Amino acid sequence: QVQLVESGGGLVQPGGSLRLSCAAPGSIFSISTMGWYRQTPGKQRELVAAITRAGSTKYANSAKGRCTVSRDNAKNTVYLQMNSLKPEDTTVYYCVAGTSIFHSGNPDYWGQGTQVTVSL
Repeated sequence: QVQLVESGGGLVQPGGSLRLSCAAPGSIFSISTMGWYRQTPGKQRELVAAITRAGSTKYANSAKGRCTVSRDNAKNTVYLQMNSLKPEDTTVYYCVAGTSIFHSGNPDYWGQGTQVTVSL
């Protein structure tokens, strides 16, 4: 069973920042686009950000200007830097890997999720 291991979630005040990390097996990381999904109650699941092996990135409109996705190919790790966080960003964030997620395809692999809570 492939494991994507997320870390970095937590409680932060509005306007604060968090950096999420996700470590993947090298065999998966090296061939995959990596990304982050979230699903807020009452809303559709949303691809927050994705990054290809070559470093091309895409962001949800809600994330543009506030989030930066990056990957360290030597560490098989993908990151999501989130700034200017808002209460509506509160939800579970899932690391994903796959070959088609950059083009709105379904991920091949999911992490267990990490909770982000933005509150006073």
